[in-house]
Amino acid sequence: MTTVGAGFRLVRAGWVLVREGVVAALPGEELSGMPKLGWRLARVLTRRRARKHQRGDRLAQAVVRLGPSYVKLGQFLATRPDVVGNDMAVDLALLQDKMHTFPKAEAIAAIEASLGRRIDDLYASLGEPVAAASIAQVHSAEVVRDGMISRVAVKVIRPGVRRHFFHDLESYFLAARLQEKYIPSSRRLRPVEVTETLAQTTKIEMDMRLEAAAFSELGENTKDDPGFRVPTVDWERTGRDVLTMEWIDGIKMNDLAGLAAAGHDLKAIAANLIQSFLRHTLRDGFFHADMHPGNLFVEADGTVVAVDLGIAGRLGKKERRFLAEILYGFIVRDYRRVAEVHFEAGYVPRHHNVSAFAQAIRAIGEPIHGQSADTISMAKLLTLLFEVTDLFDMATRTELVLLQKTMVVVEGVARTLDPAFNMWKTSEPVVSDWIASNLGPRGMLTDARDAGKALVALARQAPDIAARTERLSREIDLMAEHGLRFDEATARAIGKAEARHTRSGRVALWVIALTLFYIAWRIF
Repeated sequence: MTTVGAGFRLVRAGWVLVREGVVAALPGEELSGMPKLGWRLARVLTRRRARKHQRGDRLAQAVVRLGPSYVKLGQFLATRPDVVGNDMAVDLALLQDKMHTFPKAEAIAAIEASLGRRIDDLYASLGEPVAAASIAQVHSAEVVRDGMISRVAVKVIRPGVRRHFFHDLESYFLAARLQEKYIPSSRRLRPVEVTETLAQTTKIEMDMRLEAAAFSELGENTKDDPGFRVPTVDWERTGRDVLTMEWIDGIKMNDLAGLAAAGHDLKAIAANLIQSFLRHTLRDGFFHADMHPGNLFVEADGTVVAVDLGIAGRLGKKERRFLAEILYGFIVRDYRRVAEVHFEAGYVPRHHNVSAFAQAIRAIGEPIHGQSADTISMAKLLTLLFEVTDLFDMATRTELVLLQKTMVVVEGVARTLDPAFNMWKTSEPVVSDWIASNLGPRGMLTDARDAGKALVALARQAPDIAARTERLSREIDLMAEHGLRFDEATARAIGKAEARHTRSGRVALWVIALTLFYIAWRIF
């Protein structure tokens, strides 16, 4: 029944996209066969008023009808131009995460239920909502500390949002599984794994305690960094459904006129933003992954303050080294090294030729370096990289999805502040310093120390490893002699699972087909 329900919701979403003209706005002239017929039918079924709007407006209207989880899905797919195409990715990136507010009384009920205390015991005052997004809304409030009144921001989760998100996630997983099953060429893009990444980030974003922990961690990492910080968390007034933090008095980064009137150096802010992001990514392996201008404030002294840390990204030490070497390779135009790093990281299958891949990388890097500073775009670089990865069978790296998205967004914010912004020149000091510290003599000593610790840990596990190896050897000998066997219970369980999977899949497909037939019959 879960599959059937997901199928119904998926059909409804497709119907809304058709009626709002989103499908008709896609480039379909080069299609053939059934896809071309479906595209033409979508054009016929588009609302008359929707035909007057641009594709971006059609997307926005469809998202309003579908609900907040589709805002997140659209913003997430904006990170995947290899899946949706570059033009569509640009339109999706413009979707605004702005929703209607819910009543203050519901917010109070959620706060009291989450913290187990009366609202009057928690806050001296709680104002009306000042901002609302798809998952939560923010209130201005006051608290009393040591006899002094302090202003705070209170973020409260939207009632019922978890249930709606989880239902829609079932539809996304169904669509991803159908895509992998019936469109073999899409398997390289790993749609199910990408959907799992979306599900995981959404679950984290809907627990305010985890967002508070992210603020705390990023605050510790950046406490000595110049020109960047995050709000402090009030842990006493933070729970699963509510987050209380320092109120930020600053100018939003999308208010260019306000920043200029306050005397801020917009070029310096742009450079500070990019370098801070790279510093967090390379040095700490932990970064703010939703750095659009609405989440960034500039204080009177020019310090950038990042809020709304529901989405954070992490990179392991190995991935950070590969990222730094790839970026540095493009900066110094060492395309052979960029290609080698892709192979060392396992991003490109070994059966491909390193020199041929280096040639493809050069085809990306040289045109970018030949352009003027105001046209050197990280977004363009990533788009070209996606095209090359298709030629060399490079599978999607789910751990890099948030990084790719955030790099594009941060660069866009920097270009808004400084139209002549040079991404590569600004990045070079941070990347070069990281490489000198981590890949030079000091980095070699650190790696040697880590290797020593790993060897000690391995030595402690040696007796257990030897015992397991002996058991495995005996089991392999038995399999070689008698073959691989299942006991009766295992074979019966496998048969039941396969039958249940096949039956539910067929039911879902029949439900979708009958629903489409009914819609077509009602129209014609």
